[in-house]
Amino acid sequence: MSESKNAPRSATPSPEDGSDALPFGTRLAEFEIRQVLGAGGFGIVYRAWDEALQRDVALKEYMPVSLAGRGAGERVTLRSRTNEEDFALGLQSFVNEARLLARFDQPALVKVLRFWEANGTAYMAMPLYKGRNLRQLRKEMTPGTLDDAWIRALIEPLLGALEVMHDAAVYHRDIAPDNILWCDDNRPVLLDFGAARLVLSDRTQNVTAILKPQFAPIEQYAETQSMRQGPWTDLYALAGTCYFMLTGRAPLPATARVMGDELEPLARLAPRGCSPRLLQILDWAMAVRPQDRPQSVAQLRDALAGRIAIPAHGEALADPQSLSSGYEKTIQATMRVPADQQASTNNTRAAAPRAASTRTSSNDRSAASCCRRSRGVR
Repeated sequence: MSESKNAPRSATPSPEDGSDALPFGTRLAEFEIRQVLGAGGFGIVYRAWDEALQRDVALKEYMPVSLAGRGAGERVTLRSRTNEEDFALGLQSFVNEARLLARFDQPALVKVLRFWEANGTAYMAMPLYKGRNLRQLRKEMTPGTLDDAWIRALIEPLLGALEVMHDAAVYHRDIAPDNILWCDDNRPVLLDFGAARLVLSDRTQNVTAILKPQFAPIEQYAETQSMRQGPWTDLYALAGTCYFMLTGRAPLPATARVMGDELEPLARLAPRGCSPRLLQILDWAMAVRPQDRPQSVAQLRDALAGRIAIPAHGEALADPQSLSSGYEKTIQATMRVPADQQASTNNTRAAAPRAASTRTSSNDRSAASCCRRSRGVR
């Protein structure tokens, strides 16, 4: 996490200046605010001191600056009554994300230690990781440093984090260099869920995503029955992040590639120190069409280990099930809703342009599983 100073408040809210940040020394439950680490359009991250455990933590506050600002004391207040519904939906998404992250315990996935609501908003406490995000790291590294071994050391732990999420039918949908921290002990941690959603296997998705164009695959722009989101969505973004790390430039946006793919493949660029096979696998994961990519973490792992062949551009694997079963399963499953869930009454939908959509169900199996984060903090 990069550090930033807490600037004086201004008349016009700005995500970057942290103008609505809490003053240093503010007490929130057992935490004391010590420093602003980052501020974005949907939240503020602080370094805070945990009095109970005597350690520093990262404390994230839900603060969508276009909808609300700092009122009297620590309280967050709406800028207009017309923002009430959007703010409430974003707040619920923030809490859902914290609840979801608290369920997972994976070294390469950020951990939520505690979350709560207070002061008209919500907070989550997380470990304070020491390191730099991949964008910062790329600027500092000398050419030729990122070889085959380094890229694999980046990919493999993150595949473990994605596998845990995908097994719970959760897709990150916001993987990018800014959202991956390279810790000082040489390991990656996936920081922000960003546009993350829980996708129940028996429900049709209906979400509005906030995207990073260079790293978001085409299915995140306009989802249809023939182009669903799934594990392949995160694998595209992960491969795109590797492309950025190896070349120093972000991939072309998927919306441009779909009309005529002018992205120069890694296999042709041949970055020094990387094996042709690794580069071909990354190119495969960055295929424009969802069905042309690896369909699961397991399939990508098999390719990295040399257990399966890499299909040529636009071709499927020899076994159709190994390529398309996951994709087709998601399409079919989202077209049906069990009767017991059709009766569920506490579903909330958000599709506001400033706060991402989420879907929550009162069903006990899924109430703790929906997630949407308050985007903007890096």
